[in-house]
Amino acid sequence: MASFISREELKEKMDRGDHFILIEALSPMSYQNGHLPGAINLPTSQVAERAHGLIPDKTADIVIYCGSST
Repeated sequence: MASFISREELKEKMDRGDHFILIEALSPMSYQNGHLPGAINLPTSQVAERAHGLIPDKTADIVIYCGSST
């Protein structure tokens, strides 16, 4: 089930050390230019090919973000 969290809620999860998988959905170049600590780069165009190998814990919460300013 999908739900949305705010930046503040994400920061709280990170500060508490909650177990979750953080995915940066922008291009590899954007990822290299800066990403949140612990984020995995998985552009939307590569989900079908790479998600299974990058997300080993199928029970973990997954937070997907794009680093865009929009």
